[in-house]
Amino acid sequence: MTVLPGGFDAPEQPRRRRPGGPVFGGFLVVTATLYAAFALWRLVVSGLFDWDGISLTIAGLALTPYVVAAGLLLTVFVAVFRRWGSAVVVFSLSLALALTVLPRYIADAQPGTGGPVMRLLAVNMYYGRADADAVVSLARERAVDVLAISEMTPEAAAALQSAGLSELLPHRHFQPGPGASGSGVASRHPLDALDLTGRTTFAQPSVALQIEEQPVEVVAVHSMPPVSDSDAWRSDLRSLPRADKQGAVRILAGDFNATLDHAEFRRLLNGGYVDAADLLGKGLATTWPSIGNWPPVTLDHVLIDSRAAVRNFQIIDVPGSDHRAVLVTVRLPGSVFAE
Repeated sequence: MTVLPGGFDAPEQPRRRRPGGPVFGGFLVVTATLYAAFALWRLVVSGLFDWDGISLTIAGLALTPYVVAAGLLLTVFVAVFRRWGSAVVVFSLSLALALTVLPRYIADAQPGTGGPVMRLLAVNMYYGRADADAVVSLARERAVDVLAISEMTPEAAAALQSAGLSELLPHRHFQPGPGASGSGVASRHPLDALDLTGRTTFAQPSVALQIEEQPVEVVAVHSMPPVSDSDAWRSDLRSLPRADKQGAVRILAGDFNATLDHAEFRRLLNGGYVDAADLLGKGLATTWPSIGNWPPVTLDHVLIDSRAAVRNFQIIDVPGSDHRAVLVTVRLPGSVFAE
């Protein structure tokens, strides 16, 4: 208390309180703490130690691009209410997460290639419910050389046949099954069935073919959703073959149920592949769900041998499917033995 001349005491100045009150302040601190926990999981546990965790954390990691945006908004919100320590922590972690996401907007350098062009379409039939006529029409309009199909039931296989697939892509290796278990590959060129994955939860057929005498191997990918069984999801992804730098150009195409924010998917990329969308700066193009639930994420991919180049990438809605189809144009290397 200040004593003024003449014996009068100066009135005490009331202490300025932070806006929002203690309850709201506590809510902000808890929210910032949860944000920090997510960011550290993505950056350290998944990013450095290559472990995605349990079903809940695996699903959460797929939302990383949205978490980046949420973190920037949370930073502003926390700063407005003068929780400066929380604001600094959230902003720093948001920036670190953003650095893992922003490269997906940037096209990467590609190898010079002089080989033939191959057009590949990957379609998820959604328990066989996708419009078979639309799938065949799309393959015809885009002059597709290879069609990779997941969630192909016996009924869907018959519907594709009735829609004229056998005239358009007469060579096939189909493993239809009930529900989501069936998959297949159809090709404009003769093919031979391979077994590049072994036993997996869903069928993941693989084939060998030639595009203008250049050998190519294709796997139709469909891994178990991690929210159903995280161990099976890991096992399915780990069963996929690595690229063979001394052999045929290898391409993995379909529903990986994984994003670039998953360590398991990045481990697969480190096996000699590049993600076609990421290579062209379209790594955040979302493929699921095309109907129903929200928010959309990037679960469908085409991974190509890093010796090849990607000339075009598109995602396309397919009537009746909950996934968007992925269409890529690949320029194969002039020699499969070129490094």
